[in-house]
Amino acid sequence: QVQVVESGGGLVQPGGSLRLSCAASGFIFSMYVMSWYRQAPGKERELVAAITSASDSTNYADSVKGRFTISRDNGKNTVYLQMNSLKPEDTAVYYCSARRDPGRPQYWGQGTQVTVSS
Repeated sequence: QVQVVESGGGLVQPGGSLRLSCAASGFIFSMYVMSWYRQAPGKERELVAAITSASDSTNYADSVKGRFTISRDNGKNTVYLQMNSLKPEDTAVYYCSARRDPGRPQYWGQGTQVTVSS
């Protein structure tokens, strides 16, 4: 069956870094666009970053451009989100998702909590 499992969240001070990982199985990972979303308390879920199946294109929310980097390893069925210069407003549950191109998100992980606080 399909599994999408995020890891790497935690508590970090402002200005710090975290690297999130998302391990997927049960579908042909290399054929899917992979994305990271986040949802803060009381807010809607928002797209943070996305990467195409062949890693030839990425896109980012304006709020994270220049600070976050999405990457993937199709040999390991894993997508990453490197988060640098973290701010308190980055605090949220971060979710990994997979979709075909074109298409809507088809598979979701359970989320990993990121808290940025001093």
